[in-house]
Amino acid sequence: MAKKTKNAQYFEGIGRRKFAVARVRLYLVNRSKTAEVNGQSMKAGDCLINDQALATLPLSSWEKNFLLSPLRLTENLERFVVTVMVSGGGKNGQIEAIVHGLARAIELVDRAQYRPILKNQGLLRRDARTRERRKVGTGGKARRVKQSPKR
Repeated sequence: MAKKTKNAQYFEGIGRRKFAVARVRLYLVNRSKTAEVNGQSMKAGDCLINDQALATLPLSSWEKNFLLSPLRLTENLERFVVTVMVSGGGKNGQIEAIVHGLARAIELVDRAQYRPILKNQGLLRRDARTRERRKVGTGGKARRVKQSPKR
């Protein structure tokens, strides 16, 4: 479950999808619209994914819009600096894990205001579909049946 840290500088949410896990942190910006993140000053609206700016990542415009959808729905695009550490899984699993973690972190900011918005869009629900395990006696795949000998 996502939890609020004792240090009130950021809100943290953990998102998961398939084998991907994303740790998302929302840093509050000060009056000059900057936030101190790991010793460097960043502007409001900046997003770092695995220490790389979102703009420099090889993502399509649809993927970038989907990544920021929880911020856009709650009208918080320019309110936070977002940092993400994501590992495991593939590209789509990681993107969906980031969105899940982002929604959980935004929920911590103001539960009464943001939870209904995010819940209606289905962003707080963890998608439980994962890869089916391989069964013993099959020909190398989860559901494939071994071919029987003809003679």
